[in-house]
Amino acid sequence: MSVAPASPYGTLPPAVEPAQRKPLSLPRLADMHARGEKITMLTAYDATFAAMADAAGVECILVGDSVGMVCQGLHSTVGVSLETMRYHTECVFRGLHRVQGTAWLIADLPFGSYQESREQALRSATVLMQAGAHMVKLEGGGWTTETVRFLVERGIPVCAHLGLTPQTVHALGGYRVQGRDDAAAQRLKQEAHALQEAGAAMLVLEMVPALLAAELSAALPRCATIGIGAGRGTAGQVLVLHDMLGMNLGKMPKFVRNFMADAPGIAQAMAAYVRAVKDGSFPDDRLHAW
Repeated sequence: MSVAPASPYGTLPPAVEPAQRKPLSLPRLADMHARGEKITMLTAYDATFAAMADAAGVECILVGDSVGMVCQGLHSTVGVSLETMRYHTECVFRGLHRVQGTAWLIADLPFGSYQESREQALRSATVLMQAGAHMVKLEGGGWTTETVRFLVERGIPVCAHLGLTPQTVHALGGYRVQGRDDAAAQRLKQEAHALQEAGAAMLVLEMVPALLAAELSAALPRCATIGIGAGRGTAGQVLVLHDMLGMNLGKMPKFVRNFMADAPGIAQAMAAYVRAVKDGSFPDDRLHAW
């Protein structure tokens, strides 16, 4: 029987089995992936929301450069600085440790902090790891493969990111679905395999067709895919915290579910998100027929 995790925010509905309340690590995430257990991820940018997400059973917390859009009011993630990411990573880390958190903490390398050279990427990753991150995330394929390899060889776990890559939204022509035609799908497959071989332990797939995401996920046994707008066939799911709480200031992406709509509070909405990802009721593939 599930037991609600202890929380300073009141009683939470059961979200995960007690065994899952052990601290997350790369081997544990790899074991979840191998067993086919869905991995849950949410963004967080401060101590309180991070602690609440952890108490609700969220396994991975992403300090995303989406902070620029949801907290700073920027029109894209391009303007987010490394110092901003360091500050918010440190805040989230403190929040997790105030409540003996178990979540795996991932931080985005922002635009301009890793494109210059592998050495620049290492310096930037070091800043975020020293702020408390367990893993860093970077966007794109192709040239990033050697950067991923360089970081992994130096003991820095890496999450890659393919499909819609918000840092290059201007080059992509806007927030558009990626991998629709055969050539684009083949390129994504090649880049995903190369990133796995370079040592990426996780791979965010954003706004790609559900069938392609499922095919990629099945073909990447050593790299857990985390979908956002990519259907339910991935190894896990991620949403921007503000989106899943119905707090988007712009147009809500059609693949997002407002978990606050049927919840009495934020903690319960987070727990509902965890349960929905675990039991496969979120996302709805009918909304991913790109």
